[in-house]
Amino acid sequence: MRILIVYSTTDGHTLAICERLRLVLQRDGNDVKLLSIADGPAADLREFDRIVVGASIRYGRHSPLLIDFVNRNARALTDRPNAFFSVSVSARKARNRRPESNAYLRRFLRQVAWRPNEIGIFAGKIDYPRYTFFDRAMIRLIMLLTGGPTERDAVVDFTDWAEVEAFGRRIGA
Repeated sequence: MRILIVYSTTDGHTLAICERLRLVLQRDGNDVKLLSIADGPAADLREFDRIVVGASIRYGRHSPLLIDFVNRNARALTDRPNAFFSVSVSARKARNRRPESNAYLRRFLRQVAWRPNEIGIFAGKIDYPRYTFFDRAMIRLIMLLTGGPTERDAVVDFTDWAEVEAFGRRIGA
């Protein structure tokens, strides 16, 4: 199968998840292309048998570019098997990894004219040394309020990589 993984990332962790998905899908013999939403329309979606859309959350929201991409391509997404996954540090808590209780996913689905066939929600990564002063301060405040890591030099990957790989196998099945 030809599979397209379209992604929106803030700090690069969603891309790392996409790369892991690509490895899983390629092991099963699929031809997989990665495409950043930030790079613009560089592929005809109709050329692919399946499409996966992945996106990070920053300050409680998916990127406006993601919302625009999905709404412009809702028909092409719906016309073939598809999947969506969302990445956020809030998903480090079990209740936020379920589609029915993830507020960010529910908001996203209200904003778009597409209903994914398969949905994944993955915990993200804290990488304070990479953040700007403002982002570091804001994320530390959010983590303080939600019981997460607040050390200025903390780098914590909350991603369940086994779940990412299981999601990839479901997509490729």
